[in-house]
Amino acid sequence: MSKLCDLFFDMASEYPQKTAIWCDNKTITYEELAALVCRYSNFLINAGVIYSDHIGIPMNNSIESAALILAAANLGAALVPINPTLPPEAIKSLFAAADVKHLIARKNFLEQTEGKIELNLKGAQICLDGSWKNTLSFDSISKMSDERPVVKQVTGKETLIITMTSGSTGEPKPIDLTQNNKLERAMAHIRLYNLTKEDRILAATPLYHSLAERLVLMPLLIGATSILLPRFTPALWLNCVKDQKVTFTIAVSAQLGQIAELLTSPFVPEIDSLRCVVSSSSLLENHIKNELIDKLNCDFHEMYGTSETSTVTSINFRETLGKKHSVGRPLPEAEVKIIKEDQSIAKPGEIGEITCKTTLMCNGYYNQPEIFQDALQDSYFKTGDLGYLDEAGYLYFAGRKKELIITGGINVYPQDIEECVKKLPEIKECAAFAYPDNRLGEVVALAIVPKPDIQLSKRKVQIQCAKNLADYQQPHMIVFLDQLPKNSLGKLEKYNLPEYVTKHGVFK
Repeated sequence: MSKLCDLFFDMASEYPQKTAIWCDNKTITYEELAALVCRYSNFLINAGVIYSDHIGIPMNNSIESAALILAAANLGAALVPINPTLPPEAIKSLFAAADVKHLIARKNFLEQTEGKIELNLKGAQICLDGSWKNTLSFDSISKMSDERPVVKQVTGKETLIITMTSGSTGEPKPIDLTQNNKLERAMAHIRLYNLTKEDRILAATPLYHSLAERLVLMPLLIGATSILLPRFTPALWLNCVKDQKVTFTIAVSAQLGQIAELLTSPFVPEIDSLRCVVSSSSLLENHIKNELIDKLNCDFHEMYGTSETSTVTSINFRETLGKKHSVGRPLPEAEVKIIKEDQSIAKPGEIGEITCKTTLMCNGYYNQPEIFQDALQDSYFKTGDLGYLDEAGYLYFAGRKKELIITGGINVYPQDIEECVKKLPEIKECAAFAYPDNRLGEVVALAIVPKPDIQLSKRKVQIQCAKNLADYQQPHMIVFLDQLPKNSLGKLEKYNLPEYVTKHGVFK
């Protein structure tokens, strides 16, 4: 199999004058991007970066960030991309967990963290956009050779990205993704969604997450064009799709919910270029799916997966209208089993833990092999998610295992309560979660965000639940919030809800 960076340089030779990346009204051709990757590679070599070194980078969405991913692949180095807005102590902890040796950062980051964080790095510190004290400056990049340096040690098995899980616990794990991992995941999605060099592929999530990295790399491996949105709002997304004639994207469900809401306005731009949109990260409500399928007028898919496994299942709702509650069937690269509490395999329709085996599996948790081994059972990764398979092999998601509410010894699935309560028109979003209780161990609690300028009483919620839910599913506590706690991808941090509602909730 060709190495990731070799494939990119092959495309640069074949389509030198074609636009490789558009970002924030700037474009770069394949020829220009290849030269930039070479200059970055030579600069990093001069700065002391060697094969297998780890480089920390507070990552933003830019052409430079995409070029740095390719330069790291070219040298056999690894990037540790992080959210630039993380608190200093969190950055220090993440860099330590990933054995970061070098730092590449923008001046703004260096200014804001000065005196607040001591990273104790053993290698170079590089300022990406100007000069800063005690750092090397990328300003000298134009003086670097644009001849590609070849590092013969690179095989594809070396780490390319160490990314932190964004899951539902407060303790992220460093996921080790090799060059082959990133390449195989990209190629699997290219096959799955029939992508070609004619596609214009949009990445609108932060590049410090695996999804955006994949979306940027996929087009560059097949001679297509990458459209990279520097920041997300639903209006920016729609205008970008229209102006840049985007044909394909994978978006997180939180983004698609906002886009669907905006699509009800009479002033949105007319979209006619989209061929396929894929929803990821968490389940979309059916009315949002229907709105998007109707208004975007393209194939609409939903996927299920984890950072460790990549995409496991996918479904095209235009072809499978009767399965709108499903997240699809396994990819050719994956197998799914549902395991019950007694470790037996569940029958169709029985809820258990979703486990999967896939050729797209990550290389493990960096420096934490025992923890990763504990997450495997007969080579199947235990996702921590609950779900079931139907007779036809379609997977249905039922929530996180750690979010299961056990009240008086009875299992309560938060999703059942949320689906019931969301039928009230006054509710913008809600989340059911476990709250400690001396008598029952834990009870059902419900956090609600009402729609703006809407009055909603606790009594109305209780009546809705009493009519539609069993007695053991009834919320013992109802809390009203201005917003739910979410991560940078808009994914609900349900593990944080008990503490969050204590600080921010209005109890009624």
